Amino acid sequence: MFLCRAEVTVKGAAAAAPFRRTCAVLALAASLAAASAAGAGTTRLTRTEQSFVVAVNRIRSANALSPVAIDAKLVNAARFHSADMVEHGYFGHGAWDVRLVRFGAVGPRVGEDLGWAATADPVGTIVREWLASPSHRAVLLRPGFRRVGIGVRVGPFRGWPRAVVVTADFEGR
Repeated sequence: MFLCRAEVTVKGAAAAAPFRRTCAVLALAASLAAASAAGAGTTRLTRTEQSFVVAVNRIRSANALSPVAIDAKLVNAARFHSADMVEHGYFGHGAWDVRLVRFGAVGPRVGEDLGWAATADPVGTIVREWLASPSHRAVLLRPGFRRVGIGVRVGPFRGWPRAVVVTADFEGR
């Protein structure tokens, strides 16, 4: 069982201008993995977060794209949001552009995918759904995205005793 939603935001023309949304569409979970020295620093990913990153970078590589590197500020933003959704029982982006700026994202483009699954293979389920959706696929395969933060929270969600809820925040050009 899963839901999906995705959005891409473009930074405003002025450097100090807030992010503004340019599109909002369906998408599904997002967790990435594959720690990279750039931005990973002291950020340790969980096994599930790492599995998402590996899956995302495998797909990017198969499409002749550069891998995305783990970014600590994006991981913190993604973890915060996934935990908030599980703890408060909702599934949605909210003011995600404001959240990303608050956690230090500078863009100039950012994207966010959300997903949840209560299956034996949540990473595979969510990533397959992202790839099957043109809007989610576009976020995952955006050539300009260079950094990612994946945040996973596991817990009771939407009537399921154990579900994986993931936020994947991307940043780049």
